[in-house]
Amino acid sequence: MEPESLPNLEKPWRPEPDRDLGAALRAVRPQASREKLDPVLESSQERELDMNWNSGQRAEPLGAEQESLSSWVSLKPETPTSRSLFLTEVSHKRRCRTNCLEAPLSQAFQWLGKKVGLHPWVFLLMPILLTAVLGTGFTYLPKDGKEDLEEQYTPIGSPAKAERRFVQEHFTTDDSDYFSVYRKSTEVNFASILVVSNTASLLEQEVLSEISKLDHMVQALYGTQKNGKQILYSEVCAKIQGYCVPSNPLLSAWQVNKQLDLEKITFPIYKQNGQPMSLAGTLGGIILGQRIGTNQVLLEVKAMRLQYYLKTGGEDNEHSKMWLIHFLKQINNIEKSPALKMIQVVYFTSLSRQQEFESTSTTVIPLFYVAYFLIILFSISSCYRCDCVRNKMCVAAFGVISVALSVVSGFGFMLYTGVPFVTIVKNSPFLILGVGVDDMFIMISAWQKTSLTDSIQQRMARVYSKVAVSITITTITNILAFYTGVMTSFRSVQYFCIYTGTTLFFCYFYNITCFGAFLALDGKREEVCLRWLKKTDRPDQKCFSLKRCCCLPFGSLPDEQGADIHPMNAFFKDYFGPVLTSTKSKIFVVLLYILYLISSIYGCFQVKEGLDLRNLASDDSYITPYFNVEEKYFSDYGPRVMVIVTEPLDYWDKYARQKLERCLRDFENNRYVDKSLTEFWLQEYVQYMEDNRQDIKDKNTFINSISSFVMKFPLFKYDINISSLHEISCSRAFIQTTDISSSTNKKKMLLQLRDLAEECEIPLMVYNQAFIYFDQYTAIIENTVRNVIVASTIMFVVSLLLIPHPLCSLWVTFAIASVIVGVTGFMAFWNVNLDSISMINLVICIGFSFDFSAHITYAFVSSSEPSVNRKAIEALYMLGYPVLQSAVSTVIGVCVLAAAKAYIFRTFFKIMLLVMLFGAVHGLIFIPVFLTLF
Repeated sequence: MEPESLPNLEKPWRPEPDRDLGAALRAVRPQASREKLDPVLESSQERELDMNWNSGQRAEPLGAEQESLSSWVSLKPETPTSRSLFLTEVSHKRRCRTNCLEAPLSQAFQWLGKKVGLHPWVFLLMPILLTAVLGTGFTYLPKDGKEDLEEQYTPIGSPAKAERRFVQEHFTTDDSDYFSVYRKSTEVNFASILVVSNTASLLEQEVLSEISKLDHMVQALYGTQKNGKQILYSEVCAKIQGYCVPSNPLLSAWQVNKQLDLEKITFPIYKQNGQPMSLAGTLGGIILGQRIGTNQVLLEVKAMRLQYYLKTGGEDNEHSKMWLIHFLKQINNIEKSPALKMIQVVYFTSLSRQQEFESTSTTVIPLFYVAYFLIILFSISSCYRCDCVRNKMCVAAFGVISVALSVVSGFGFMLYTGVPFVTIVKNSPFLILGVGVDDMFIMISAWQKTSLTDSIQQRMARVYSKVAVSITITTITNILAFYTGVMTSFRSVQYFCIYTGTTLFFCYFYNITCFGAFLALDGKREEVCLRWLKKTDRPDQKCFSLKRCCCLPFGSLPDEQGADIHPMNAFFKDYFGPVLTSTKSKIFVVLLYILYLISSIYGCFQVKEGLDLRNLASDDSYITPYFNVEEKYFSDYGPRVMVIVTEPLDYWDKYARQKLERCLRDFENNRYVDKSLTEFWLQEYVQYMEDNRQDIKDKNTFINSISSFVMKFPLFKYDINISSLHEISCSRAFIQTTDISSSTNKKKMLLQLRDLAEECEIPLMVYNQAFIYFDQYTAIIENTVRNVIVASTIMFVVSLLLIPHPLCSLWVTFAIASVIVGVTGFMAFWNVNLDSISMINLVICIGFSFDFSAHITYAFVSSSEPSVNRKAIEALYMLGYPVLQSAVSTVIGVCVLAAAKAYIFRTFFKIMLLVMLFGAVHGLIFIPVFLTLF
């Protein structure tokens, strides 16, 4: 080496504060020495510095280690020993020695990168062949599209399901002769019509006449079997003593007696010919007058419920469904009938929720193609360069294709293994499409920081070594975050998380094989293009100059040694970082965070719990106005709840009856129960025994008289279970719930009634078929909190293992907690409930908040800049743009769901937008500022 090529070393040399360290090091080590020292690069720290040395990118400035640099420069710069000593000391001072996983991972990826660069076609074609094989798994995709909503969207092993099994085992019902809907353990076949009067009250002869016409038109409908045989309503209707159950008790009374005095109707109990009938839940928008005993005079009624119950068991079940299908086809014609001028009609059936949910899922398929196009467009624009050699538009487009291949492979593999494909899984490709391209951006960025003069194998080895920890840690954390969702008690969440987590693994695998191979092949294109541009001895110089001007701005060749710095990286370094780290900006950011935290915590207490079943249908579905009318006019009364005595009891014993009556009074005194509508066979039986002057204290008399009692009151025979041992093994009463329109009140009612049953001296159980869905209100918070805690703990452990700095783990945990609180709180401001769908997104939130904050924090604590402000600026310079790309690509992937007509898809977009927004804000604003303050 010529002496004049060395800098003046007589004075201790120190890098200027703003001077690029890579340039400073190149000044003291010529290219020849660098080439000779390449084999020495074994540790991940050395490889990182070597890439910065070759590319001209700023390495981590020494700052406090400048004195070590001076002593190193005093050595002979061309000796391998001098450089090794320098690297060892810098490595020792700039990070903690906890890289037991990082270094082996980087070395393994370096080896893989060389292999991919050496055999790109093998690594390109093998994943494509694997996709073709696994793609055949789509043949197992369900063709009928039917999905059990109860199975998928209610908690596994909920108490209500155990209660239902008990009811089914101990109590029977009869749809063909003595039907009682609130004695049923499961939902029956039915058609429901809500009639709203256009006048002030429907208690008018003209209005009731129109409602009666509507009732007759509905009952005149008939279904048709495949053989052409008609299915009449009278054949499939549930019956009481040989007659179809009346659609509405008040309408039935008026139809029997058109001269009925409508001004003397009492509510909630009305006696017709001495027989009491309950009007609770059958009339809506009521105004009551003077009190008559326990009832009040009914002054005005705005709405009426017409309920058509059908047989449910055996062959009758299929016939009932055929009739309901015909009803749904004809109800629009009935609704628009000119005979119905004074009323408005909305309708719903037992089939509606399932049918509308299945039809809604098909509307989201076209949106996937839109999302795919937008992601390709964004990827191409993000990777576009005016430099035709370094341009990565084709690579970016193939990166999106590799993500699509991973979706096919992941879904096909899951279908092969028999994991059910449920509707909510259709959200997964939108998320994967946005997340999957993140690793692509990182690999392209690392590639563009390599030298054009190096071989493909060398460049691929350095790219893989550089991105090893980054893409591995983000993939592991996201996959683990999703797999923690398997712990939830909602099957739909479990299947979504399994599908998404597995597909993300395929994304990772295809990125380091298929996409890496395409990147290597594009590297060969760079070599050919560069050689072509360098040739100046072509005969057609004019043509060559024209092509060169079109390909390169001002006809300049790319810097073969320098790094390709994206303008956005320069923006974060020269503008965003310095402004953010100014004193005024820090004060503003702290105040902004305090406001964010206060708003989020307030919102957390406003979030509604549970999945509203109307949200399983599209916005323009006919069931939406039905539920709106029901909520407006029929929200006063809830379901009738069974109070079940689960074990044998000496009902003839006075003290046993008193204990039972005390418990029943406790139920009646609950704020969610209407005490005037309690129904209990024992109370009627005691009165019956007294009227017949029988000894109620005698066991044999008590038991033997039940048969004559149920002859007079036939419905009560379904409430008493007499065992073969001639004792009452169990029995039940019924209480009427009220004022439970909100999900909060449903949850409180359920918990309070169960607590009352548990506190009673006599073993009791409460049940209604609606409790199957009400249980989600009690399970959703428990499941969400458990999943968040477990996933956050896993993220903490992973960060300790893969990020060699304990301080990173603490800041990452803080960011996760902060983002989760923010997303949960702002859900309330956007009218999003805490349900099984939003719970998925909170799990996703953990993975993304980790990704956004972990790398920024690690870059900060690993920086050797002399001041905290410069550490923050360097961290933003290195990783600000990749974080922004990640957030934007994911938002683009799910943004098309904003146009979906269904809550289940639109909610996914809303929360993902909150997750991306708050995650990016924490990574780019809050965390960098807080790191400079604490």
